[in-house]
Amino acid sequence: MPILEASNLRKEFDGLIAVDDVSFTVDSDEIVAIIGPNGAGKTTIFNLLSGVLKATSGVVKYNGQVISGLKPYQITPLGVVRTFQNVGLFQNMTALENVMTGHHTRAKPRVLTAAMRLPGFFQKEQATMEYAMRLLDFVGLEEKANLMAGQLPYGQQRLLEIARALATEPKLLLLDEPAAGLNLKETAELSRLIRRIQRQGVTIILVEHDMRLVMEIADRIIVLDRGQKIAEGTPEEIRSDQRVIVAYLGE
Repeated sequence: MPILEASNLRKEFDGLIAVDDVSFTVDSDEIVAIIGPNGAGKTTIFNLLSGVLKATSGVVKYNGQVISGLKPYQITPLGVVRTFQNVGLFQNMTALENVMTGHHTRAKPRVLTAAMRLPGFFQKEQATMEYAMRLLDFVGLEEKANLMAGQLPYGQQRLLEIARALATEPKLLLLDEPAAGLNLKETAELSRLIRRIQRQGVTIILVEHDMRLVMEIADRIIVLDRGQKIAEGTPEEIRSDQRVIVAYLGE
C-alpha cells in the first residue's frame, strides 16, 4: 500500500484553477520530486497535502486514512510534516530550542505536571533536549546549538528547519524548495542529508527548482504545468520527455 495517495485533486481560487485533477501515489522510502515552471501548482499541491489549504475536490490518503480536510496540527501527529519556501524559524530562540519545539508536538507532558514543574516534567524536558541535540548533530549543527537561529547563515537556517521537522518524528517529510538560496557546496551537503534521512526510513516529497539536485536524488519525478500533471517517471525518463522540455523551454 502506498504511504500517500492523492486522487483527482483540484483547487480553485475565485475561479482560477491552480490544481486541476492531479493524481499520484508515493511509496514508502521513496524520494519523489514535484517540479514544474513557476505557477505550475507545486506549492499548492504541498498546501493540500499538509492541510494548509482545503481541496475544492479530490482526496488525500495517508497510510490508507483520509486526511483531506484535516488541519496541519491534526496531520503532523500522524507523521506528515513539511518545511516552507521561506524559513519559518523562531529567530530569537536558540537552535536547540527551535528543535525542541518540534519534539514537543510528540512529547507532551500532562498539564498539571508542567504547571507544577514536577519531576516528570524535568525528565521529559531533559529527554527532549538530548533528542534535539542528536538531531542537531545529524544535520551538522551540534556546535551551533546555543546560537540564536537568527545568527545562523541562511544555509544553516535551512538545515535547522529540517532538524526541527525531523524532531516531530515524521514518516513522510515534505520539503518545499529546500535548496532555495543555497550555494553549490551547501546544495551538495543538502543532497547528502536528504539521502541520510531516507535511510532512516523517512519517505520524502520535495518541490524543487534545482534540477541538478532533483536528478541526483529523486527516485521518481512528477511534472506539473499550469496545474495539471503532464509527466511522471524516473529522472532518465523525465529528462528526455518532450512534454517536459516544451513546458520549460517553450515550443
